[in-house]
Amino acid sequence: MNPAIDAHNQILGEKVVKALEKNNYNAFYVANRAAAVEKVLSMIAPGETVGFAGSWTNKELGLPELISQKGNEIYDHNQPGLTPEQAMALRRKEIFADVLITSTNAITMDGQLVNTDGACNRVASMMFGPKKMIVILGVNKITSDVHAAIERIKTYAAPINNKRLEKPNPCTQTGVCMNCQGNTRICNVTTIHHKRPPTIDSTVIIIGEDLGF
Repeated sequence: MNPAIDAHNQILGEKVVKALEKNNYNAFYVANRAAAVEKVLSMIAPGETVGFAGSWTNKELGLPELISQKGNEIYDHNQPGLTPEQAMALRRKEIFADVLITSTNAITMDGQLVNTDGACNRVASMMFGPKKMIVILGVNKITSDVHAAIERIKTYAAPINNKRLEKPNPCTQTGVCMNCQGNTRICNVTTIHHKRPPTIDSTVIIIGEDLGF
């Protein structure tokens, strides 16, 4: 890594951590993926159930496999080979797991989490349900404000997610949100976490690398 980039990432990350703490979150900045994985694994107690609510960042870090190897029961509707009914049952279990691990589409410099969802199990579980929530993100998801966060979703996160999920929506061709109206649309609900949801013990971990989209 470039030392100048590392220093810049740390400055931004630590500023957002302070903002998150003002918004009642537990928050940490870590320099790299290895440190993030170590931090997350230390937060999962034996016997706790762990839900994964649709996060590419979690997959990049290998967290479902690592936590399963610890002996914890995991709920992950993104496993291959599931029927639609099995995936839906897991989505419901994710919401009420002891621990929810997910990411966010964007985070603002003043510590607001912005997300757009299709089936909405992810944003639902981020608001109510699990006892604990761990949100993990790379510094590439830091934006100046809510407007910039929504623009990031429309011009980057949503088109890539549509492509990843093989949805025949126009953004996969144009590269930007077209406010499509078909039944394959995945941008159905947008949420903004201004403060920590009061019923969930929530931790945000910012990694000084680019992860997810």
